[in-house]
Amino acid sequence: MAAHASPSTMEPLSARIPSDLYLWLAQLQVEGATTNSDKLRVLLGQLKRQHDGALDYVAAHAWARDLTGRLREALVRTEGRTGKHSEVVSLLLDHLTACVALVVSQTPGDEIEATKFEDALVRRAFALCETLLRQGTTLHAAAYDPTVVRRYMSQAVELAANLQTSKGS
Repeated sequence: MAAHASPSTMEPLSARIPSDLYLWLAQLQVEGATTNSDKLRVLLGQLKRQHDGALDYVAAHAWARDLTGRLREALVRTEGRTGKHSEVVSLLLDHLTACVALVVSQTPGDEIEATKFEDALVRRAFALCETLLRQGTTLHAAAYDPTVVRRYMSQAVELAANLQTSKGS
């Protein structure tokens, strides 16, 4: 039986990595970590929790927001330069972050838990649909391209109308 180190015991790790990865790690902003060793500890801990299915929804949500951090910062810079904001993009990012968090944080152990997960995922997907349809109620959505929602929503509206028609007959 192998001995396991306690969580507080530190073990040395030596690895050779390509210089581009080293430079990337050195420049990477990791909350609570300043040195490369600190960053590796934090990142490996996150990866382990994700692999073990130990991320709760809140932790998974924070992780998913971190994944989209560069995108969000770029959008803020664009808004600062141009004064333009896309409510559509913001809402989509919020829904996608929540969906990723939901998926990453779940490990259903039985059919009841799988059913609850399915319900939550479908509820979130329809909330996203409602958000986009709400943006399509006017000719111009609150978006970088004000016509983007209406350009893609006709098939969804047609499907919804067909559902309503078949339900009534």
